Amino acid sequence: MAKPSLAEHLNWHVKQRLHRRLARRVLRTPPIAGRDDGVILFSMIGTAVLLPYLVAVKSLAQRLSRGRVAILDDGTLTADDKAVLAHHLNDPRIIPIDDVDTGPCPRGGTWERLLTILDLRADAYVIQVDSDTVTLGDLAEVRAAIDAGRDFTLRGEAGVEIRTASHIARDRAGVDPRAPGLHVQDAAEAAIGSVELARPGELHYVRGCSGFAGFAPGGPGRELAEGFSQAMDAAIGRDSWSRWGSEQVTSNFVVANGHDPLLLPYDRYLNFWDAKLFGRSRFATDPAFVHFIGTYRFHGDAYLAATRTAIDRLG
Repeated sequence: MAKPSLAEHLNWHVKQRLHRRLARRVLRTPPIAGRDDGVILFSMIGTAVLLPYLVAVKSLAQRLSRGRVAILDDGTLTADDKAVLAHHLNDPRIIPIDDVDTGPCPRGGTWERLLTILDLRADAYVIQVDSDTVTLGDLAEVRAAIDAGRDFTLRGEAGVEIRTASHIARDRAGVDPRAPGLHVQDAAEAAIGSVELARPGELHYVRGCSGFAGFAPGGPGRELAEGFSQAMDAAIGRDSWSRWGSEQVTSNFVVANGHDPLLLPYDRYLNFWDAKLFGRSRFATDPAFVHFIGTYRFHGDAYLAATRTAIDRLG
């Protein structure tokens, strides 16, 4: 990818300020009513993303009509932030990040988030939602997954499917998982054929996106994540496995090996990183849910437009 020009860099920062100003309007929307119905809307946040997070979680709660909120504090939430969250989100549970034991898994890189989710799923359906997402339409597929006790995940891109570890290993034959500079996901896929875990059946994997994923109660817990992490430590090296992205790889692995996992249809649940979408404030496919990935978030005006639409509906 080409390095952004000075004009693109400045444009990004201008739109970031515009979005922050726009997102403040969420503070004038009514609080949500938390529901003790066995569903948890979970996120890891800090003070820097408080406003976009409120847009993300309130628009999700409005369209899903289920769940109570729980939050993992990345260590930066202030007392004022917590007061805002208590008012808007019906006094959610806030877990300090230092309270999370990552065991043999890496620390940082949102590992604390995944492991907390896998603990919480023991008796609740947990939906992980990133702060850079906006819900714009009906979430019928998500409600159906909850009712059926199925895990779900956002696809990484269109056409992605769940595959067996052996098929992925054949495709990656000849790739050295310890090659310098190899992305952690590519390294993990090159090594996945060597992973052996104490569980029945063949292992599976999907190139999903942990920005929006559902974990059904009673599904694989942290033992599966820990076993997979230790296997990857051995296969690609701890330094490589500790890089950013290993948590998402593990989230994808856990979902793919859950009960009848659902991959959300990409025309309705998408990542905003396709160059064909840049410059648009509307989407041809009328999506229900959009993940505005950081590097691409302020290409065009789509994130601003989606945030404005969501806040107007909340108000």
